[in-house]
Amino acid sequence: MWVGIDAGKGHHWAVAVDADGETLFSTKVINDEAQILTLIDSARERADEVRWAVDISGRASTLLLALLVAHGQSVVYVPGRTVNRMTGAYKGEGKTDAKDARVIADQARMRRDFAALDTPPELVTTLRVLTNYRADLIADRVRLINRMRDLLVGICPALERAFDYSAAKGPVVMLTEYQTPAALRRIGVKRLTTWLERRKVRGADAVAAKAVEAAQSQQIALPGEKRAAKLVCDLAHQLLALDERIKDNDREIRETFRTDDRSEIIESMPGMGPILGAEFVAIVGDLSGYKDAGRLASHAGLAPVPRDSGRRTGNYHRPKRYNRRLRWLFYMSAQSAMMRPGPSRDYYLKKRAEGLLHTQALLSLARRRVDVLWAMLRDKRLFTSAPPVTQTA
Repeated sequence: MWVGIDAGKGHHWAVAVDADGETLFSTKVINDEAQILTLIDSARERADEVRWAVDISGRASTLLLALLVAHGQSVVYVPGRTVNRMTGAYKGEGKTDAKDARVIADQARMRRDFAALDTPPELVTTLRVLTNYRADLIADRVRLINRMRDLLVGICPALERAFDYSAAKGPVVMLTEYQTPAALRRIGVKRLTTWLERRKVRGADAVAAKAVEAAQSQQIALPGEKRAAKLVCDLAHQLLALDERIKDNDREIRETFRTDDRSEIIESMPGMGPILGAEFVAIVGDLSGYKDAGRLASHAGLAPVPRDSGRRTGNYHRPKRYNRRLRWLFYMSAQSAMMRPGPSRDYYLKKRAEGLLHTQALLSLARRRVDVLWAMLRDKRLFTSAPPVTQTA
């Protein structure tokens, strides 16, 4: 018997089919331990062998997967993209949880190539929570900065242009007290420098000089300036507090990541620091789901997909189904490694000399680094700039 489950936050929908594809039961299950255990017992009573399939492997199905694995049940993951495409092959145009669960069960019955699911180790789960939380914090930071800059344009456009508030802490500290041209002109460069130095701002004199110069370029007070200034002050305080939360989160990620036996190997590779290394472990787990480096590259969207038809052969295009986060971390690590002398930079320059654009050369370098990292983890070797010596019999 195959049981397909359309998973959700509040409840799941389970549909069971037999070997002929006939529906045995269709029921709604609250995302609660007691009800999920009742579903498992009911399914095991109906068949000697039960195979389960879900369309979500994230937080919404954590309790469900944990209970299934704890009771020795076989579970596979049916991608939501597959469910959406196959729904059109079934009768009716309507979309319901029951129909989606029916499609999931039927696909698991007919196909044997879906990836099996298991509960990840505690370390991997912790890193997933921390890295996902970090991504949310970074997104919040970008939104705060955009709001603050938008308000500053309505106060003093020159002051908004003067600093990169996303990269420098000093100007943000200044905005917690001084936001308007008039206030900056009153305090002056010397007093503002002293005020910033007391708050341990680096390059306080340069920040003060640039801020006062921007303020002197505008003598008029714009409408709504006072209220906008208060909002900028509030956003600046929020941004500083958020930066501290990000710093604490990064420290916890580093400490957790370095408890993994593979952390030293991963960090030895140029461009792979503890944050990117933690992202890598959080996504790939123990690498058991990848039989070779090619599979890992395919998951990262770094392996081209053929598009041949008739006499048109040898055509490749960028894949559409891949892990965006995994691709991003390999791209960022390649970009970081390329900026320093070494084999990564040499390979990048070689590809540029062959006529590839900057992005194309970086992606080519990222693909090569997948092979290198895979070999390092397989052989449990630290990165060296010289290739390993091949031993001959």
